[in-house]
Amino acid sequence: MEFIIRDCNTNDLTKLIDLCQKHAEYEKAAFTSEGKEDKLKLALFADNPKLYCLIIELNAAIIGYATYTFDYSTWDAADFMYMDCLFLEDSTRGFGIGEAIIEKLKQIAIEKNCINIQWQTPTFNTRAIKFYNRIGANGKDKVRFSLIL
Repeated sequence: MEFIIRDCNTNDLTKLIDLCQKHAEYEKAAFTSEGKEDKLKLALFADNPKLYCLIIELNAAIIGYATYTFDYSTWDAADFMYMDCLFLEDSTRGFGIGEAIIEKLKQIAIEKNCINIQWQTPTFNTRAIKFYNRIGANGKDKVRFSLIL
């Protein structure tokens, strides 16, 4: 299966939002596309982006994405990459694409002098957890909280 991992561009935003909707459904989360295109455009393509996005293409069709940010760890006194989202269309899972995405993210994180990559996944996402364990990631049990403002 030949695929391409590339940086997101403005022409990808409509499909990115569609994939975000599918990702939210998969994770049993609420999602609305209203206003997302303009907000993502600002976050991804500003002079100092808040968010970065990789797009995965298969046969010229966008089949997945990974988004990430850079943050700072107080405990480590060092920068780290936070992978906010990693999503592939269901029919494209299990072909090594996820591992290639993680490798690409590792390269970027190393170039930015990050000490690690951090992310989370719901406890019911056992397929992802098995994948992350297989590639050598270490999980921690924590409870994530959100405070709506």
